[in-house]
Amino acid sequence: MRAFASDNYSGVHPLIMQEIINVNSDDMSSYGNDPVSEAALELFSKHFGSDAKIFFMATGTATNTLILKHITNSWNSVICADTAHINVDECGAVEAIAGIKIIHAEAVHGKLNVESIAPLLAGRKDVHQSQPAVISIAQNTELGTVYTLAETKAICDYAHEQGLLVHMDGARLANAAIRLGASFKEMTVDCGVDVLSFGGTKNGCMCAEAAIFINPEIGKNFEFVRKQGMQLISKMRYVGAQFKALLTDELWKKNATKANELATILAHKVQEISEVKITHPVETNAVFVTVPPHVIPQLQEKFPFYVWDESASEVRWMTSWATTEEDVENFVSSLKDLI
Repeated sequence: MRAFASDNYSGVHPLIMQEIINVNSDDMSSYGNDPVSEAALELFSKHFGSDAKIFFMATGTATNTLILKHITNSWNSVICADTAHINVDECGAVEAIAGIKIIHAEAVHGKLNVESIAPLLAGRKDVHQSQPAVISIAQNTELGTVYTLAETKAICDYAHEQGLLVHMDGARLANAAIRLGASFKEMTVDCGVDVLSFGGTKNGCMCAEAAIFINPEIGKNFEFVRKQGMQLISKMRYVGAQFKALLTDELWKKNATKANELATILAHKVQEISEVKITHPVETNAVFVTVPPHVIPQLQEKFPFYVWDESASEVRWMTSWATTEEDVENFVSSLKDLI
């Protein structure tokens, strides 16, 4: 059975699993003071610069939440897209744990722009209102779309002009990099991003995320926030091993490329079915479509996937590093039979 629900459904890539096994034979220092984690940090530095402060974490929700907690005060707010993961899918963690307010702007296919952000800054300096301090963008977005380098830079430039920081939710940063044909540095450092969460779990890892403070000044003392936030993993070498494997020989690129390509193939095939309508540009490894309502439960029995908007009969199909062309063929064939 192959699921099209999420790239979280896929297993751990064999090369990453092998690296986990490799570090399992001997004792090593805990809490990241081990040679494996240090080697992984060096690989990250090659992508984000030697000044970047990097902290390994276990989950994306914790990474986003603790970053935002660290760079804000209790009277601050974070501006994000209405579809943002921190707004919709993290169970209010930012509000509950970081203790700040989320303000969402209207987005087009999941993307913010300066025009949608500007009106939300009108109440700044008013003591009666929460004060925006951060703009958070997802790359790629929750709708599978990608900010161009120019779009990211425009938001960063505007944010800095207004005295705000920019946080990037990079749960699927690798997929966006493939779409853009850009390096991680070009997408983040060169555009002016201040801090990001880097996702490994959705690209072949298991419980491997990282908080990356490109601006090292705002990363000071985050080690205490991570510990207090219960994300300082004792046997950190198992996270370091995964990132070491992912960032060696461009495994991250191979995995993301395959996921993106299979989504493109899937989109092309379902476009031929008149009853299926694609609702957002297919730019990474997500395909959003509307389908006849009666098809959904029957198709889900064979291939798990999520309903995105029940009222519109809109669903999301996702591919991963583990998806094959045969999986796509079987999925489309079943869809056609049901329709």
